Amino acid sequence: MRPPWAATVVGGSAASMPSEGGGRRRDVVASVSESAAIVFARRGCCMSHVVKRLLLGLGANPAVYEVDEEQESGVLKELEAFAKSSNVNLQLPAVFIGGTLFGGLDRVMATHISGDLVPILKQAGALWL
Repeated sequence: MRPPWAATVVGGSAASMPSEGGGRRRDVVASVSESAAIVFARRGCCMSHVVKRLLLGLGANPAVYEVDEEQESGVLKELEAFAKSSNVNLQLPAVFIGGTLFGGLDRVMATHISGDLVPILKQAGALWL
């Protein structure tokens, strides 16, 4: 059985997100800073699945943090603090590209449809071709 404080990482290096203390902030900052593309997703969420599949389909292979429901508010607070976006209502799935908050499913889909997502991923180093 998985400990309640562990976040599952798919496609990246594993890191724990303790439920209390400063360790979570360090893990969130390190994860976002070290990954060209990272998705913070609610475990079992269909919208999170769509974002992950789209990025994987493009060849980006993003790191994915699947967050349990009881962790969600704490993780969102840490992400908002890192993104320095107090005026944005951050929700999961949250996509960071090149170390900055890119947006959620709506922004990823709109950017993909307009043809701008692949160049953004290339510029961030998430795609090599």
